[in-house]
Amino acid sequence: MISAQLIELIELHAEQLTRDVARDLVTNPRTIGFRRVRSEDLERRLFQILHDLGTWIGEPRNARVQTEFSDWGRRRFDQGIALSEILYAVLVLKNTLRRYIRDNGLIDDVPRLLGDYVLPLHLHGLMDLNTQVSEFFEP
Repeated sequence: MISAQLIELIELHAEQLTRDVARDLVTNPRTIGFRRVRSEDLERRLFQILHDLGTWIGEPRNARVQTEFSDWGRRRFDQGIALSEILYAVLVLKNTLRRYIRDNGLIDDVPRLLGDYVLPLHLHGLMDLNTQVSEFFEP
C-alpha cells in the first residue's frame, strides 16, 4: 500500500524533517517560547514522533502515544511555553508532514494508464495518509 511506503519514507527522512520543524519552531514569531528549549531535547522529541509515525498513526489511542504527547506538553509547560505555542507547534509538525506527503507522494513512480492518468488506487493511498495524519493530530 502506498501510504505504508510514504510512512516508511517519512521515517527514513525523520532526521531532515526533525531539523526542518525544529528550525521553524525556534525562528517562528508564533513560537518564541521554544527558543528556551535545548535544541537536543526538542530534536530528540520531534525525531521520536517522526521516526515512529507508523506506530502513532496505526494506534493513535495507544497509551504510549498518549503518554508521549502528555509528557511533551508537560515539559513545555514546565519550561514556561504558552499553550497557544504548544498547539501551534503541533500544527507546524502536522503541516510539515502534509507538505512532505504532497511533495514526495511518489507520483512519478506509480503505474500509469493512458499517458498521465495516475491509478486511482495510488491517489487514494495518498489521500488516505493525508487524512490519517490530520486525524492523528486532530482527534
